[in-house]
Amino acid sequence: MGKSITGAQLRKMVISGANYLEENKEYVDSLNVFPVPDGDTGTNMSMTMRSAVRELNMVTNNDMESLADAISKGALKGARGNSGVILSQILKGFTSSITALKTIDVKAFSKALQAGADMAYRAVTVPKEGTILTVIRVMAEESAKIAKKETDVAEFLKQVLEVGEETLKMTPELLPVLKKAGVVDSGGRGLLFVIGGFLKILLGDESQVILEVESDKLDGNHEEFEDVKVNYNDLADIEFAYCTEFFVININKKTTEADIDKLREKLMSIGNSVICIGDLNLIKVHVHTNEPGVALTNALKLGELNGVKVENMLEQNRALKVKNEPEQLKNIGVVAICAGEGLSQLFKDCNVDHVIEGGQTMNSSAEDIAKAADSVPAENVFVLPNNKNIVMAAQLANDLSKRNIIVIPTSSVPQGINAALAIDPEASVEENKENINAMINDVVTGSVTYAVRNTNIDGFKLKEGDIIGLDEKRIVAKGGDVNAVAKDTVEKMMKDSASSISLYYGQDVQAIEAEQLSDELSKQYPNMEVSVQYGGQPLYYYLISVE
Repeated sequence: MGKSITGAQLRKMVISGANYLEENKEYVDSLNVFPVPDGDTGTNMSMTMRSAVRELNMVTNNDMESLADAISKGALKGARGNSGVILSQILKGFTSSITALKTIDVKAFSKALQAGADMAYRAVTVPKEGTILTVIRVMAEESAKIAKKETDVAEFLKQVLEVGEETLKMTPELLPVLKKAGVVDSGGRGLLFVIGGFLKILLGDESQVILEVESDKLDGNHEEFEDVKVNYNDLADIEFAYCTEFFVININKKTTEADIDKLREKLMSIGNSVICIGDLNLIKVHVHTNEPGVALTNALKLGELNGVKVENMLEQNRALKVKNEPEQLKNIGVVAICAGEGLSQLFKDCNVDHVIEGGQTMNSSAEDIAKAADSVPAENVFVLPNNKNIVMAAQLANDLSKRNIIVIPTSSVPQGINAALAIDPEASVEENKENINAMINDVVTGSVTYAVRNTNIDGFKLKEGDIIGLDEKRIVAKGGDVNAVAKDTVEKMMKDSASSISLYYGQDVQAIEAEQLSDELSKQYPNMEVSVQYGGQPLYYYLISVE
């Protein structure tokens, strides 16, 4: 292969890694420890990588600094779930180490892996061994030894990947819950798919290099382009006057992939904001240039032109009027995350400003949360993740938002509802935090769902389709009847100081069934207040709180 990696190769490696993970995300999902239907480690990591690719595709050159910044920024924006957040931090550390380089040799790659591991460990409050953290750490440590003996980057990465595979096999020995479930760490497996995609490029297999994110945006007629944002505020800033866009179709038989690369290089020499992507079936071009004719002439060598558009940005700038009105902000705002129309309405009834659709079935990204917070006209925005797998992404959102985000680490919807009720818009941030923590600490939560595979865990021998009840830490009940399992779950959650039980029934439960469960619990616990409300959440028959 060679002794160094160029910017152009790094671009292909990241795209290949994203595609390889996308192809195998369902397999990674299947490795989640708990056999519940919201296991989505592979999906979260894949969406994080696709966001990195989306940002990467906006870079119009192969300068290492520009590419590194895009990869880091894109991964951060798209980070979903704990696994996605950790992956984004690995990429952030890795790219920060290479940003000043022209090319990457084995020693630089090893240092970048170590920087990625260090960044990932710093992102987790209490790092657990036997997870993706262990896999990246051991790979980084061993890569330094490999780099002393091996100079070929492909062979180097191959050996590093072998270390990763061996480390992954050891994760069940380091984390007992993995051994009980009979699986290796899903996040570690996802990481190895990404690095395996890197290796494909170094070995010369470019079949994975498909710009899926960009090609998805082309419509069937190929007549419209995405809007390209340009700063028109100062005429002096516009070096190239003509925004030139077109497609190359009916590609000549003699045209090769190398010819597309040459066209891209030519466009870079006559302008900026270059996009030249596609394959031997269709090429999409965008360039800001003072010589649109040169761009068109060179493209004609590859095939026919279609959808040609040349706009005078100087004239657009002269007509542009920018209005900046000061934003009127209140003191306190609230963003909550949940899945289910009933739950969404409950949060709105609790004066939550913005509800993000997400939770067990789709972990919201840092960018999703930041955008939601920015939409709230408040200086301080409390974020209620309502899922432990979203807390880290919510904490990262502060780096992307113009608001002061305060994350309340609610791990369930019932906790989130109590937190929302405790927020006083007239009180200070610190007073609200104290009130909220007092409220949510009194809530014990549980849920009822179904097993998605056969397994032995928490003392239960489960078969696919079994109804299971979970408290905040483990599976506590199983059976074949939803209401019966719900009653057993409540019994396991009960505490001496409890005075109320709240039930939120999902989209697969009929109202009459939920009312029947409520009646039975009222008879079983006559001194307790039992309430039932429609949540509409998918996959989970009931969400339960005891307080």
